[in-house]
This record gives sequence, structure tokens and C-alpha cells, in this order.
Amino acid sequence: MASISSIGVGANLDLGALLTQLQTAENQPLVALKAKQTSYNSKLSAYGTLQSALTGIQAAAKKLGDPALFQAITGTPSVSGILAASGTDPRSVGTYAIDISQLAQAQSVIAKGQASTTAAIGSGKITIDFGKVSGGTLDPATGQYTGATFDKDATRIAKPITIDATNNTLGGIRDAINAANAGVSATIVNDGSGTPNRLVLTSTQTGEASAMRISVDGDAALQSLLGNDPAGTQNLKQTAAAQNAKLTVNNIAVTSTSNSVTDAIQGTTLTLVQTGKLSLVMKANTTSVKTAITDFVKAYNALQSTAKSLTAFDTDAKAAAPLVGDSTLRNLQTRIRQALVAPQVGGPNDLKVLTSIGISFQKDGTLAIDNDKLDKAIDTNLEGVAKLFSSGTGSTAGYGKQLTALVDDLTGTKGALKVATDGVTSSLKQLDTQYTAMKERADATVERYRKQFVQLDVAMNKMNGTLKYLAQQFDAMNANKG
Repeated sequence: MASISSIGVGANLDLGALLTQLQTAENQPLVALKAKQTSYNSKLSAYGTLQSALTGIQAAAKKLGDPALFQAITGTPSVSGILAASGTDPRSVGTYAIDISQLAQAQSVIAKGQASTTAAIGSGKITIDFGKVSGGTLDPATGQYTGATFDKDATRIAKPITIDATNNTLGGIRDAINAANAGVSATIVNDGSGTPNRLVLTSTQTGEASAMRISVDGDAALQSLLGNDPAGTQNLKQTAAAQNAKLTVNNIAVTSTSNSVTDAIQGTTLTLVQTGKLSLVMKANTTSVKTAITDFVKAYNALQSTAKSLTAFDTDAKAAAPLVGDSTLRNLQTRIRQALVAPQVGGPNDLKVLTSIGISFQKDGTLAIDNDKLDKAIDTNLEGVAKLFSSGTGSTAGYGKQLTALVDDLTGTKGALKVATDGVTSSLKQLDTQYTAMKERADATVERYRKQFVQLDVAMNKMNGTLKYLAQQFDAMNANKG
């Protein structure tokens, strides 16, 4: 719009001020629309805050609705650093005497030293079989067996590895073995001697059945480097034997191909770190259960706090929070509270309500915990506490599962909060359209007034000029008469 500051000069009238007043009057409906937009935006933001609070309570409820939370068993060893233990079967609770005599280990062998990693060695095909070395004796100095047998593991299919002009150096052989994913890791170690480069092959699996037998079909140089049969010709030196983990649990012998021993104790995984003797106490992880219940109460109270702040009225500023009187929030609170006070199904001796574990509603609508009562319930009736929140896989019973489903319903595509949020968003779009149209009409009206005032200013200027001219003529005529 053109500047209106000079309008009225010709007419000697303050038309600019008048036009500003008219513009203010025309824009007054826009001020009301802007205030309405601000109100809706505040409401939309408030719904977003409410959504975050609901997400928090749902996350806490979902954790309580998972049966695994109540099945977690923690192992506490009498000596640290020997093993770690965790389980998921309450039947494993108890104390165990454990003696670890041997850790599981992967076989590792090394080839004769080579002066260069880039000089050609030979071509052919390498085949690596896995199995168990039995009998015979191992010379610690040479790392080779005498009188041993090799029992191939028929379940593991060997992958032939081709060595040709593109990869027949020590570095190329290493890369070819690694690229084949044949169950062996190959590296080169420099031992600092005159022929320092040693090819090191290590089985990727632990256990006595993962010993290697390497066959070479090709040049004599390649055979001399890698050919290795524990029951025959051996060109490699064993530096670590393939072996199982060996231990006793309550004097019962246990073997394992890896250092992660499962089900030696029912539903328990023992992670072996080193050899040694210890006692292991397995008990329910009640700390995690109490933490999860406490977090749920905190999340519920956070929702209540959020709701209170979104419905508050500031008496000093005489201003209401964005969700004062909002039916969506009120209904949402009602449904969640009803879900938490509704008794769970169960037998006559089962826990059915939150108060049975020390959780109760306060006058302000928040939840409070009687820690002594909660601790007693968890320590003496963990199964009952578990059923109160989660009745197992496939069941929809339990406060944890029910609250999770309820929040999904409230926030889903057709949920109350989603419908309310979409309604506000739609209203904001309509207000944007109305504002644009009204602004265009107001601008057009003010522009019409401006043009009319300009025309008036020009006309008045001409009339004032004519008046001045006539006055001058009359003055001249009167002077001539004198």
C-alpha cells in the first residue's frame, strides 16, 4: 500500500490521521481472529504436552506388562571376576557351588615365517575342515601332535579357497581366507626375526570340535606353508588348542563348547571369565521390579501434574490455562483412573487391586507408595505382583497391559486425543483462510478510502487555488475603483 503521510496537504485537512483511524477500524476483526489463532495454538501445544505425558505413562506400563520383568533372576557370585550369571526361570533360585577348571578356547595355529608379505608363494586350493583332535601327544615346543586322530565334524561344510596369481602372496592368502568366511580368521604377525611375517589362523568358534585340518591341492610351496593334518603331516605350529569349557555345578560335571554356558542351571546363562571356585546365589531381581513400579507411579503423577498445569487459572493475571474446561482431558483422566481402580480377575487369594501392594490414590488425585507394604509383597509374593500387572504372554489382564492398551486407544488414529488434536488443527487452517480473506478485504477497503482521499485532496487543492485566484481578482477590482 502507498504511503498516506502526505494526504491532506492540498485540502489542508488531516486526512492521513483519518485514514489511519479507518484502517484500524477495518483491521479490528483481524485482531479478534489473531487472538483466536493464539488460543488454538496454545491448545494444540497443550495437547502435545499431554501426549508426551501419556507416552511416559505408557512406557512405564509397558515395562510392567512384560512378564520377563518378573522372571528375571540375578546371580551374585561369592568371588568377583570369575563368572557372571543371569536367568529367566524362577525355579533356578538357590545357591550353587561352582568350580571352573577350564575355559573354552578357539584353536590358533601359525605358519613358518616369510621374508615378505608381497612375494608370490604358490597357487592351489585350500580346504579347511573342522573336527576334534583325539589321543596322541602334543609337543609344546613344536606345537605339533604325535599319534593323534582327527574326527571331522560332518555338520560343518568346508569351503574351498582358491589361491591364484591374483592372491598368491602372504597378504593375498590372508585376505582370501578372510573373504571366504570359512570359519577362520587370518592375520599376519611380525615376530622381528629374519623371516618375520607369520600367518596366524584362528578358528572363529571355540570348543574342542573346532580344531582345524587344512588340506592343500596345489603347488608344493603352498602345501609346505599351510598343509596341516593333526593326524598326519603338520606344517603349522599350534599356539592354542581347541577346547571346551569344563566346570562342575554342585559337583556335577558340565562341559560347554563356549564360555557362555546355558541351562547348566535351569533357565540360566553363566558367562565364564576365568577358572576358579565360588558359590553362586540366584535370586529374583526384585530391585528391577520395585524400580519399574516406582517409575509407573512417578509417570502417573507426572500426568496428573501436567493436567493440573494445563487447567490452572492465574487469579493475579486473570488468565486461564489452555485446557481449562476441556472435556478431552477430563475424560482421559477419568478413564485412566477407572482402569487403575478396577480390580483384576483372579482366585480368592490373588492380589487384585493396587492397594494390596501399598499403592493408593491421594486426595489430590496422585498415587502414593507404602514402601514397606510394597517390599513385603515383592519379597513374599512376587508371582502375585506379576499377575497384578501382567498375566503372561497372550493375556490382556494386568494393569500394565491394560494401561498400555488404553493409551493406544486414546492416542490412536480414532482416539479421543487424536480426534481433539485434529479438530484444533482443522480449526487453525480455517482461521488462516478466514484471516487471509479478511485481510485482503480490509486492505482493499483502506486502499479505496486512500484513493478517495487523494481525489478529495486534489479537488480541494484546485478549489483552494480557484478561491485564491478569485480573491486576488476581487482585490484588484476594488483597488481600481479607488
